[in-house]
Amino acid sequence: MDLYSVVCVRDRVAARKWFEVFFGRPADEVIGEEYLWQVGENAWVVVDDRHAARTGQAMITLGVDGLDGILARLAAHGVAHEPVETYGNGVRHVEVRDPDGNSLSLAQAPAS
Repeated sequence: MDLYSVVCVRDRVAARKWFEVFFGRPADEVIGEEYLWQVGENAWVVVDDRHAARTGQAMITLGVDGLDGILARLAAHGVAHEPVETYGNGVRHVEVRDPDGNSLSLAQAPAS
């Protein structure tokens, strides 16, 4: 099974720059008017500006390693985030919002 999570934005060309900072790399693929970042073996985040009514409504959580390094990289590029929370099970979680208000959360599981 493949997963394509679509993030609707007002202006995909402007959003592309922000997402390149967020993911730390250019889009893995450009298909027509969509920018795609591969986030897992069969999982993709798609940035698209053809559905204006849905702009700002995405909520995606990505499991990551090295959360502190990622947040430092984002801060170096002026990308803000909410405070980091640590859940009772040790998971560290933080919400990052793109300029259109879409929520892209990062979650790091505790070390085994």
